[in-house]
Amino acid sequence: MKGEVVVIGAGVAGLQCARRLGEAGIDVAVVDRARGVGGRVATRHFDAQPVDYGVLFFHGHQPEFLAALEEVEGATPLAGWPRRVNDSGTPCQVGAFASYERRLAFAEGVSVFPKHLARGLDVRLETPVRQVELTDQGYALTLGDGESLAARHLVLALALEQVLALIEPLPASRVLDSVRALLGMMASQPCLSLVAGYDGSQPAPDWDVSFPSDSSVLQLMAVESSKRPDGAALTMVYQALPRWSAAHLDEPPEQWQAGLLDEAGGRLGAWARSPRLTHAHRWRYSRVDRGNELAGPVLATLDGGQRLGLVGDVFAPGGGVQAAWLSGNRLAQRWLEEGIQ
Repeated sequence: MKGEVVVIGAGVAGLQCARRLGEAGIDVAVVDRARGVGGRVATRHFDAQPVDYGVLFFHGHQPEFLAALEEVEGATPLAGWPRRVNDSGTPCQVGAFASYERRLAFAEGVSVFPKHLARGLDVRLETPVRQVELTDQGYALTLGDGESLAARHLVLALALEQVLALIEPLPASRVLDSVRALLGMMASQPCLSLVAGYDGSQPAPDWDVSFPSDSSVLQLMAVESSKRPDGAALTMVYQALPRWSAAHLDEPPEQWQAGLLDEAGGRLGAWARSPRLTHAHRWRYSRVDRGNELAGPVLATLDGGQRLGLVGDVFAPGGGVQAAWLSGNRLAQRWLEEGIQ
């Protein structure tokens, strides 16, 4: 198979970039190793109840991003969520609660947004890319099933470490060496996340999200079920601090799950240690180190005329989903302004 542009990564950045290019009539395909679109903007269902376990809510102040959230059809927006915030610890994105930011969640789960972005696109899920090679015509991608995919141009919408792993084997050149050096100066932070569902006998805490100020384990505790209709089963999400996550990242999930539940139990009560269901997820590349964000996406032209684009939350100020969306949108806009050959 051959296409004009292939985007590797079906998170918000890659989807928005592909969406803009596709709307301009460019042949574009998106590939991702996951079972669904969205990356960290992820929702799963437990007993038919949606639960967000990566990104818990959207926030932003850029009009174009906020307008994109408003375009989601068939979903119930929850303006201002989380409305009730407990304690004074640091949120994952430090500007999330600034006075100029708008916050928003969806009763159906945050994944309605990337699904909206993916509508009408050629998205190929469960399609890992094992290798990228340069050819005279562009790029040759070797996929997990041994199939090959060719494209004239390539956009990488992945974590920094995943981008480096794909471009490291490519031949040395001034452009590629500069990209490698730039990305090598930054790093992603991990996050261990745990969904915990309870039997309903315990009243929910009187807040939506808590950021413990004195914990060496927890970044946040969220009453995830507060987004759902009345009568939803009490469901909590516990997410660990980056340092604690890094220290326990490669342990079996049942070990670090026990650590999160023990910390939650010490803060909420013994009931928190004994959920009726759990789902542990290891976000190995959860977010970029604070202060490492770049001013914009990377669009490089290689010696053979092939273009290489890099998008993601590191490629726009502020981090988070807004930065990811802006980077994909701005890369596509720049590409269209300069023309694609």
